[in-house]
Amino acid sequence: MHRELYGREAVLDPHGLAARLVGLEPYGRGRVPFEHGEDPPVTVFTGGRGMGKTVLLKEVRNHYRGLTPLALLDCSAVEEPADHGAGWSPVTGALGELAVQLGRRADAVRAVPFPRLSLGLVAVTSVGWTREDDERARRDLLRLGPLLATVDAGRAAAASWVGNVLAKLAGTVAEAGAPFAGVVAEATVETVADEFFHRFRQAPEEWFGGYRNAGGRGRAGLQQLAVDFAQGGPRREEAEAFLVLTLTEDLLRAYTGLRRGSRVGRPLVLLDNAHEPVGRALVEPILRARADGRRDRTVVLAGSRLHDHEALRHATRLRLPETAHRAPCPRTGRVGSGLLAVELTPLTPTQTRAALDRHDASDLAPAALARAVHRLTGGRPLGVDLLARAAGEAPPAVRRGLTPAGLLDLTVELREDSAPVPVAPALLAALLPVPRPGPYAVLAAAHDEESARRLAQARLAAESLDGDVALRVRDRLRAEHWADHPRHFVGDPLLRALLLHRLRFEDGDHPGYSAWRAVHETLRRHYGPQPGPYRLHHDLALGDTAEAVAHLRLTFPGPDVLGWLGLLRFVAAAPYPRERGRTGPDPRRAVALGREADPALPDGLDPDSAELHLALRRLLHAVWLLTDPLALPDEEVADRLAHELRRLSGRHLTGSGPLWDAAGHWPRDIRAWRELSLPPGREDGV
Repeated sequence: MHRELYGREAVLDPHGLAARLVGLEPYGRGRVPFEHGEDPPVTVFTGGRGMGKTVLLKEVRNHYRGLTPLALLDCSAVEEPADHGAGWSPVTGALGELAVQLGRRADAVRAVPFPRLSLGLVAVTSVGWTREDDERARRDLLRLGPLLATVDAGRAAAASWVGNVLAKLAGTVAEAGAPFAGVVAEATVETVADEFFHRFRQAPEEWFGGYRNAGGRGRAGLQQLAVDFAQGGPRREEAEAFLVLTLTEDLLRAYTGLRRGSRVGRPLVLLDNAHEPVGRALVEPILRARADGRRDRTVVLAGSRLHDHEALRHATRLRLPETAHRAPCPRTGRVGSGLLAVELTPLTPTQTRAALDRHDASDLAPAALARAVHRLTGGRPLGVDLLARAAGEAPPAVRRGLTPAGLLDLTVELREDSAPVPVAPALLAALLPVPRPGPYAVLAAAHDEESARRLAQARLAAESLDGDVALRVRDRLRAEHWADHPRHFVGDPLLRALLLHRLRFEDGDHPGYSAWRAVHETLRRHYGPQPGPYRLHHDLALGDTAEAVAHLRLTFPGPDVLGWLGLLRFVAAAPYPRERGRTGPDPRRAVALGREADPALPDGLDPDSAELHLALRRLLHAVWLLTDPLALPDEEVADRLAHELRRLSGRHLTGSGPLWDAAGHWPRDIRAWRELSLPPGREDGV
């Protein structure tokens, strides 16, 4: 099904990157000049989870399916056959799957045969067979049926060839000193070649004369290929690399010698999760062969979560919008120069707005919701798409009062044939696919490794049977390429918000929120009895603001006004202890605007101190609300924030300048959806 891919037009437009590599407009509307001639780069789309790599590759498939030979493979999900023999590996399994997909006939695509790859996989599949185990050989041979069907579908369907191979195998006698794997491979290949490849003018096995030690003799090359595969280690890798080139050789031969116009568009291989070992094993032989001057005409588009992988260190790097009209990839003497690494960029606020508008055609949602969704997700396409769909599926009455927090509480229909699922758990599972997200949710409240380890010792003791839980979680987050952050153990704002949402709501203890309270109380104790920034931060997470306001009042006259503003910003960054399903205005709004009924004051304050206390209480709640990624912006509260800061600048004896600057710049930061700058107004001050 076609999906709207906002911000990905650079790849999918009629003269976008895919069209210029394949030589064909999407849906076959017309031809496009090849940008890179006979030497197309291997193009790798890079980006973390949720950046749209998988969806983009699937949309390329949808745009070109039935127009040119095409295959899409997830390199992290190559299925291992049940009870397979010694001749199967993830690479040979991937090659067989790619060939079967590429070989399919369609209305506008002639079927592509894979005789060379068939012989190569027959040779390595025979590794480990014995004359005493016919059943093992039979099962492995039948698994090759779909691949052999690209050569002769009728013969493969009949399957009588299996009996002939087994009969040949039974009569095989190994010469003294000859590797048995090679002898079995020769007997198997000879029978399969006789059965399937009689219609080819040149015997496909001649290609294997170029394998090591073959001396131009194809059967010798196939024997050596089987021996090397059986040996394992570097020799197996060498055999697998040759099989990868065998796949591209069969594709090249399918384009050679045909009459002009009989094939339009280059074959297209799409590799998702190509950073996995299987992906590297498929891509690197092609890169090396191309660096040596081989031209195979195969277009390879891959997705990788690793932007800075060592394999990409010599690649040409471009950001996605830069590839819309031209994507230069100059070749040097380095193998990696044949790589074009295209960084998938986040959606812009305008594109996020377009996604919300598409799903909320009646325009019932609050006007600021799109920008709030963009702030929460950082423009991550998966998050934008899921939240936009949830907004569009919400009842009209609910839609009018939606906030980002409210969106996380909704359900969304991911598939037409299944029931709607809760938004927050679905999005979390997509961004962090771990068996048990509970420990991650607990540690999302921590600030650094020290506090995370303390929290793990107190709250996750049952999880620590095989090592330090906090360090295991840290390593998994890094392995998933979630960026570090100087003030948060879980660095990404969206991932942290989802984990904290789970911590508060997914333990089934509403309205007590015992897990939430236990975690933040543990951290509060960890930071000691003194009212420091971290302790006050967790006070707010527990819904207690009294000590924070008192500390702000007592430290306000000090000379370090920038430090005081930093304290305010950090404390007010605490997650808000939200109630699920609460409707109406955010409770912080009334406090920020001074509209709460009879606010409580500490005992013993003189009138001037009481006035300062109330002003700082309003200011704290204003910053807390306006910087909350799960809340909507509020113009009236932003104006009140500026007003309070200006008044405070007049009260301070020595530091009026920074307070005055904050009164001008912090509301601008909020309206521009930026973190509050410190010093106020400094672009690098966050």
